[in-house]
Amino acid sequence: MDNINRMINEDPHGQDHIGREKYSPFRAFSAERWSEFRANTPLTLSEDDVKRLRSLNDPVDLNEIERIYLSLSRMLSAHVEMSQGLFAQRRHFLNLERATQSPFIIGIAGSVAVGKSTTARVLKELLSRWPSHPKVDLVTTDGFLHPNAYLNEHGIMDRKGFPDSYDIGAVLRFLSDIKSGKKRVDAPLYSHMIYDVLPGKYQTIEKPDILIFEGINVLQVRDLPAHGRMVPFVSDFFDFSIYIDADEEKIEQWYIERFMRLRETAFKSPESFFHRYSEISEDEALSIAKGLWQNINMKNLYENILPTRPRADLILRKGDNHLVEEVLLRRL
Repeated sequence: MDNINRMINEDPHGQDHIGREKYSPFRAFSAERWSEFRANTPLTLSEDDVKRLRSLNDPVDLNEIERIYLSLSRMLSAHVEMSQGLFAQRRHFLNLERATQSPFIIGIAGSVAVGKSTTARVLKELLSRWPSHPKVDLVTTDGFLHPNAYLNEHGIMDRKGFPDSYDIGAVLRFLSDIKSGKKRVDAPLYSHMIYDVLPGKYQTIEKPDILIFEGINVLQVRDLPAHGRMVPFVSDFFDFSIYIDADEEKIEQWYIERFMRLRETAFKSPESFFHRYSEISEDEALSIAKGLWQNINMKNLYENILPTRPRADLILRKGDNHLVEEVLLRRL
């Protein structure tokens, strides 16, 4: 535990402006400095595991796992252990000997195409391989989008991914059920092939030790009501939150590269919602990808996603090739 405390409070060596500002709540570390905090955390993934876990066009490899994610796994282990200790003390204080601890929830936010899905899957695999073998589940917010029929009916299909395109009530009910210790909680499923929620299809979550909840807007706040009425935010249910960050120019590049790769793969399926993009010229597809970024995704990034970055507990800042260059950790 002393090593963890030194890790959290040591002077920063990173260069990110968020961590360097005089009154910033973050300490910044270069990726090389952060990798030293791995200590003796074992590497439990193979190259084949990483290939299975990473998303299209994401080059994360075992070296990146060792540089960034083993230290992060070690730190999260410390947070979970401290949460368990606090729960035990509170149970004794309140004389609730039969009470059971609710799942530890990790929120992961960031722009489209920045690598949230890969980070979430890698963390799920690493955390589940701790010596204590905790039960770790992963849920994405895609399933909580309103169906396309609803979006079309309300004229907001071109705002898919914006906060108003989600069923926030369903998200809050789901997380509330998870935190209250409900034995079985269903999360709606989404298909990227048909670009829509799957009617009547669910992922059943059964009392995990750790839940990873991943989505672009999970750190989003809402307008506060008058008279002090309670308005829960999604992030109110998180025990720890991570924001995946990168310069907007890099994210745009990754988004367009992924779109063009999908055009040669998934979009070729006649069942794909985007099948039409596989049948046009490369120049036309490139123009469409740039338009989708500029008119939808970049707008959503600046209006709704990037402003939530300072609310995270930890920021993974990526440079070229999707590789993390700096880690910013909220001060204790």
